[in-house]
Amino acid sequence: MAEQRTKRHRAIAGALGAVALTAGAITTGLTLPTASAATWPTPSGTPQAVSKTIGVSGTTDGGMKRYYGSGDLGGDGQEEDQGPLFELKDGATLKNVILGAPAADGVHCEGSCTLQNVWWEDVGEDAATFRGTGKTFNVIGGGARKAADKIFQFNGGGTLNISGFAGQDFSTFVRSCGNCSSQYKRTINVSNTEITAPGKVIGGINTNYGDSLTLRGITIVGDSSKKIVPCQKYIGNNTGAEPSKNGSGPDGTYCKYSSSDITYR
Repeated sequence: MAEQRTKRHRAIAGALGAVALTAGAITTGLTLPTASAATWPTPSGTPQAVSKTIGVSGTTDGGMKRYYGSGDLGGDGQEEDQGPLFELKDGATLKNVILGAPAADGVHCEGSCTLQNVWWEDVGEDAATFRGTGKTFNVIGGGARKAADKIFQFNGGGTLNISGFAGQDFSTFVRSCGNCSSQYKRTINVSNTEITAPGKVIGGINTNYGDSLTLRGITIVGDSSKKIVPCQKYIGNNTGAEPSKNGSGPDGTYCKYSSSDITYR
């Protein structure tokens, strides 16, 4: 279960293009180049309504078609346990897809997965939710905007790598689940990514479960007052209660970044 949500009004947004970086580059301590802006993609073909979750095994290339929810998947609110438009099996890849509105609960990864050049025009409950234990999840390129709560929800255990992504108009960019019934150690690496205000937190992690967040080559746009928190620490739980905060800022153990890893413009 994703943690409880605070509802708020959603505003307009933008994005950037994809630049793939290896997880090794993220964790070596190298200072990576900052992201550069690009044009939000134009959908191709006829938009496709999705009334039943599309299962993905192997690789699915959407050819930049826009998919949107209808029927039971036609909601655009923040209710818990909405179905996803796409559900990826362990080892699956989804690429070149645009999720329009309404987007329900976006994409679910039931095990290791790759999301490549996937774009969310108007995030529903969450853009993508990652599940499974001891898995590796890769988000390469793409973008998401208008997320009233979280863009990426990390419920499973393992490593989540996000590179070359654009996030705009959100509450939390990526969150290690704060109150799931099953809790794990989670490692999150975000690189070469553009974050555009309004936003509250780039990454939220649970120190008591040994989580870590590494930031490299991050560009934050439109936040001259530096109100967006790069790394928020929490004390997570498995009871469903709202997790308490446990400080913020770089510490070399849980929040791994320095001032040179973040550029403001």
